[in-house]
Amino acid sequence: CAGLALAAVTSWWLVLGGALCVLAAWFYTGGSRPYGYRGFGEVSVFVFFGVAAVAGTAYVQMGRLSWLGLAASIPAGLLSCALLMVNNLRDIRSDGESGKRTLAVRIGDARSRSVYLLFLLVPFALGALTAFVRPFALLMLLALPLALAPVRAVRGGASGPALITTLGQTGRVQLAFGLAFTIGLAIHG
Repeated sequence: CAGLALAAVTSWWLVLGGALCVLAAWFYTGGSRPYGYRGFGEVSVFVFFGVAAVAGTAYVQMGRLSWLGLAASIPAGLLSCALLMVNNLRDIRSDGESGKRTLAVRIGDARSRSVYLLFLLVPFALGALTAFVRPFALLMLLALPLALAPVRAVRGGASGPALITTLGQTGRVQLAFGLAFTIGLAIHG
């Protein structure tokens, strides 16, 4: 209902965007050929939990698409992909045995660890680039120390249930980064 109300006062095409998000969520694990089990989960997460969520929210608030909303959506999408990757890394063996061909299964353990580190750390570099036009965006660096523990765990070879803690740590990085980055972008100093 809230989405329909926002669409009514902003733009009706948001209803289509919302419907696409719902369908993407459903077909991730639902239907006869779930795409989440075919190696496309990270692409979907990036698009729907990054670009659509952040740029869409910025559009609703500003009444227009902006480069800043799109720029902020990329780190958000990458951090969402980090959550998915560490979860799939944890399940790489059981997913492979059950026929789920997640990206982690497709590229293997070692490459999944490298990709996870990119998903987790590249947002900090992108946030720093944003600081050229919004200097307070550097507040997101306050979240960087939270990335140390999951980086150590993944680089150290943690696997299976040991990655459950890493999943929670990754979520905390995402939350802290998102809050600090949002506050930093909002300050016009």
